[in-house]
Amino acid sequence: MSAEPPILSVKSLSVALPAGADRPFAIHDISLDLRPAEILCIVGESGSGKSILSSTLMGALPRGLAIHGGDLTLGDIDLTAQSERAWRDIRGRRIAMIPQEPMAALNPSAKVGRQIEEVFAIHGHLTPQARRAEALRLIQDMHLPDPERIAASYPHQLSGGQCQRICIAMALALNPDVLIADEPTTALDVTSQAQVLKLICELRDVHRQAVLFITHDLGVVADIADRIAVMEKGRLVEIGAAEDILKRPLQPYTKALIAAVPSFEPKPRAPAPNTKPGHCLEVEGLSKTYGRTRALKPASLTVERATTLAVVGESGSGKSTLARLLVRLIEPSDGSALVNGHDLARLRGLALRQARRRIQMIFQDPFGALNPRRSVGATIARAAELAGCTRQEAQACAKALLERVGLSAAAYARRPAAFSGGQRQRVGIARALAMRPDVLIADESVSALDVSVQAQVLNLLRELQLELGLTIVFITHDLRVAAQISDRVAVMRSGEIVELADTASVILAPQHPYTRALIAAAPGRGAI
Repeated sequence: MSAEPPILSVKSLSVALPAGADRPFAIHDISLDLRPAEILCIVGESGSGKSILSSTLMGALPRGLAIHGGDLTLGDIDLTAQSERAWRDIRGRRIAMIPQEPMAALNPSAKVGRQIEEVFAIHGHLTPQARRAEALRLIQDMHLPDPERIAASYPHQLSGGQCQRICIAMALALNPDVLIADEPTTALDVTSQAQVLKLICELRDVHRQAVLFITHDLGVVADIADRIAVMEKGRLVEIGAAEDILKRPLQPYTKALIAAVPSFEPKPRAPAPNTKPGHCLEVEGLSKTYGRTRALKPASLTVERATTLAVVGESGSGKSTLARLLVRLIEPSDGSALVNGHDLARLRGLALRQARRRIQMIFQDPFGALNPRRSVGATIARAAELAGCTRQEAQACAKALLERVGLSAAAYARRPAAFSGGQRQRVGIARALAMRPDVLIADESVSALDVSVQAQVLNLLRELQLELGLTIVFITHDLRVAAQISDRVAVMRSGEIVELADTASVILAPQHPYTRALIAAAPGRGAI
């Protein structure tokens, strides 16, 4: 670790929450230092205060929150005493942020090269011609191919990993002293994630940027951290060298976080009781073509009743296309998908609506999938009505399902905004179950959750499978999760299934070079 004086110093920092919140402070009495050429990882569960800390450091606290006390200095600048006008000069030039959702952070109507140039323009740097040249240099430094083509592209024309590297280029444009990376790899597949992490380590080694890296992924932490700070309910519970925290944690909370990290060792899975043998899901030659692009090449697979098939692969591999075809959100170009003998690909009108309840989806973003203006109880009850319940039966069903997924029936009248991410995902599961499906499609349904909540949701899905005999298709880019939840694994690449076998065979003895590359790219392998 660098012996230089800290570039960023936080002393006894507290941020107060509004009256009536579940605790007095969003963060309380936080003290830490960040030195040049250091990566300090901040870890903790949702609600631990990680993102509030990053917002405070950027002078961008959400409305209703305020610094209650403490000191915050960046070099020789007292950040707590700066006006908004002064902050506009500090942000980007002295301290910059890499966002969690690059597609949300980038302007969809502007070419990415122009968006990088705007960073220089806002701060009055360089001539227009020099800004263009500097934007191309930054794109090249991000190891993106064909900088001219990338600069002329809109965000939707790039992959998630490419968009994230554009956001890193924007953050680096003015060579700031400190980079704050707020969950920058959460939504990326393992190979894109590995590329972005390698890039951030290069910034530390070559450009000596100090990096405050906020994440819930301890695999990522094991790969890049020099030091680790652990937060719980707004307080700093432990801080130290990465190896000490990961191998010799002192606090029970830290030990529990590390214990919740899913293992690469496949978990033995007992068969669901009282389940008829046979295939619940049969896919034969299912394909999807958009113009000249084959999003999904003819795919064939079967899934036994009350078992779980994990579908893994990079962004663009065809995982989500397969999921949408299975639930008929998009029309197949060819092939069939049978759920207990019913071919959804051939049904129309009323017959399709009646059969569609047999296969339901749990979405990646539970907040985006729920109507923010309706109570969660009403949302679940509506699904039960569509499955044939009367209004009174549907309300009773919704309350029972809320309790079954670990929430209280008293939560019936609350809206989605009143719940945490993990709780909203449980609501999404309850809504899917209200349709009494035979098959659940879980599309990246735990990727945005911290490790402890992720473990709770995975355990809940397994309990429901054993209790209800559910068949699950679990779409994921996290091979650790696949190892824990699945009976079999299908590996997809460029719209094609390249390997399909039982979980132990795929994880421990992969046959295809692409599968071996995915496993090798997984963060933290062997470190935790």
